[in-house]
This record gives sequence, structure tokens and C-alpha cells, in this order.
Amino acid sequence: VTEDQVREAAERIGYPVIVKPIAGAGSADTWRCDGRGDLERVLALVKHVAEVSVEEFIEGEEFTFDTICAEGELYFENVCWYRPRPLVQRQNEWVSPQTVAVRELDQPDLIEGRRMGREVLAALGFRTGFTHMEWYRKADGEVVFGEIGGRPPGARTVDVMNYCTDNDTYVAWAEAVCKGRVERRFERKWNVVCTFKRAEGHGRIQRIVGLEPLLREFGPHVVEVDLTPVGAPRKNWKLSIVSDGYVVVRHPELGPALAMGDRIAREVHLYAG
Repeated sequence: VTEDQVREAAERIGYPVIVKPIAGAGSADTWRCDGRGDLERVLALVKHVAEVSVEEFIEGEEFTFDTICAEGELYFENVCWYRPRPLVQRQNEWVSPQTVAVRELDQPDLIEGRRMGREVLAALGFRTGFTHMEWYRKADGEVVFGEIGGRPPGARTVDVMNYCTDNDTYVAWAEAVCKGRVERRFERKWNVVCTFKRAEGHGRIQRIVGLEPLLREFGPHVVEVDLTPVGAPRKNWKLSIVSDGYVVVRHPELGPALAMGDRIAREVHLYAG
């Protein structure tokens, strides 16, 4: 794709548009362009990218649709909610991104996305393995798919699924590939919130503030803590969603799970210097 082709596509689609790599992950090198000036700036920023796509910008909440299939049969499905949407995560260093595994998949806001996800599997003739799709739900209820991948999700999302089900999707994936079926059965028991943290400042981690009081308060609802330790170099938040680590909490009800995750986002701070 040439720069002129990108310009032509943007004019044809209409601004705002998204410019992103064909072979991309984690919203890296993904840019919103609100006009021709933005597009020219972004074209200079993506010169190192082998091939890009130009897409309509979709305003809406962003979710995943993840499955494990064997011989064309769907054995496991999952929906995660990205808070905030990854494009916002990538553009604002102060954000503590969250991946939320939703316990109840039959709620009205998710039904259309799940239906379309199954249609994608059928259209592709997908037989066996892990899949990861990402989709948007617009304010008017319209569902738009933005990514379709024949692979598991990254950024600890598989671990989040395992905490949701008290099960092991890695083993289920192996069963699908090696046995042509998935023998274990999955029950969604928990809403799970994985909150990723980004250190403030530069250099090595000097201190972690606010974590211990929340661990005492949340007790057994905290299932994993993996933060960059004091003395270790701060990670580059632009290169990894995981950044300086994460805290995972879970609760049978979505509201309390989100409340705990949001307090981790607001009250836990890693300081580098």
C-alpha cells in the first residue's frame, strides 16, 4: 500500500479514520486521524510498518469474542470488555488499562456480538484451535467487528479466562488439537478484572504506594499481584500492554468487581526515579 493509496482510502471512507498495521497486536502503531493534517503526520510515524489498513473509526465500547473449537464444534466461548478502549489506553500514559472477563454472557449487550462471532467461525470454516476476535458495540446497538484472529489473546487474557472459570483453557486448547474434542467443562463463576499499572517517572521503581491497604480490604477477591518490583527498571508502557504489571480481582457480581478494579486504578501508584 502506497501513501497515495492511504490518502485515497481516507478520502473515500471519510474522516475520522483509523490507520493501523495489517500485522499488528495490542494497538501498536494504531492511530486515529481526524483530518488530512493528522493523516500526513501519521504517515510519517508509520513509515517503518510494512503494510497498513485504513478503516472507519468506530465509536463504541470494545469487547472480545474468544473461543476454543475442535473439529468445527465450539466448546468454549468468552467475552472480555476493554476499559477504556485500547486506542485510548495507547494514547494516554496515565490510564490504568483493564481487561474484564464478564461472567454472564447472555446479557442483551453481548448477544449480537456473540452471534456474529459464531457466524465468523462458520464463514471461515474454522475447525480446531483458539480464536480471538475484537468487536465494538455502538450506542445504537450496532455491532462492528474490528479484528479476527486464529490465535489466543495476549496480555494475560487467557489467565483472566482461567480465573473466571476456575479452569484451564490451555489444557482445553491442547485437548482440542490433540484429541479432536474438549473433555473438560467450563462454568463461568466470576467476573474478573485485570488492572494494568504504569509507573510514574523514569528509571528504577523506588516505591509502590496504596497496594497493601487494598490487599487487606479486598482479601480473597485478589487472586494475583504481579507488579514490577522495587529496584527494577520501569517498563516502556508504549511497548507492552502489561507495562509495569497488574493486579487481578474477581467477584460473582460485576459491580463489585469493577469497583475493586477501579480503586486499584486510582489508588495504586508505582514511582520510578
